[in-house]
Amino acid sequence: MLTVALVEDNDEDARALHDAISSYSNKNHVQFHIVRFREPTSFLEGYNPVWDIVFMDVEMPNMDGMEAAHKLREMDHQTVLIFVTNLAKLAAQGYEVEALDYIIKPFTYSDFERKIERAVAVARNAMESIVVSFRGGGRKILMREISYVEVRGHNVTYHTESGIITGTGSLQKVAESLSGAGFLRCSKPFLVNARHIDMIDGNSITLIGGEELPIGRAYRHDFMQQLAEVIGNDYIL
Repeated sequence: MLTVALVEDNDEDARALHDAISSYSNKNHVQFHIVRFREPTSFLEGYNPVWDIVFMDVEMPNMDGMEAAHKLREMDHQTVLIFVTNLAKLAAQGYEVEALDYIIKPFTYSDFERKIERAVAVARNAMESIVVSFRGGGRKILMREISYVEVRGHNVTYHTESGIITGTGSLQKVAESLSGAGFLRCSKPFLVNARHIDMIDGNSITLIGGEELPIGRAYRHDFMQQLAEVIGNDYIL
């Protein structure tokens, strides 16, 4: 799953981008988690580098997209940045902030598809992976494709976008291998990937795929604090 931030103040333009991403997702079987920000201040405040792709409108209130992009690059050099603008001459300044590309409004889907296809390829190349060990061999999986990990004794079950993979190991070793990748311990047997969280209601986590995980009473305080640090307070529903 790829995380996408739409920094766009215009409702119609935001819907057009969202619809285009959804069309690409359905056509190419690529999963996205999309969050829209109506202006750059809320996007940058308390910023954490959890975004794979950022679509940044150039002309916005409070702070223009170019200034916002400079501030973004001070905190995150890895995210794929694409400018969206009415004026090509403004987007051409994107080299200053390592923008991958730009989209001119209004855009056609065919033009958009070429841009996002390139962005997805770049984002995927930057993905971290781990090797799951099991009897007789091992298998490499991308960290961001793991929605959660369940550890029972010496059996480790990785719930991923493409299915369930079972390996061996201990909770400590699993936590160490996933350290810094946004995995949080929500209860004794579970480590959940913050990228896959859709909603938190009381002591229950709902994942984007619809599965639910419990938040253990002894883990709730640390879990909520770490979640806010990893993906920001605006993400918590």
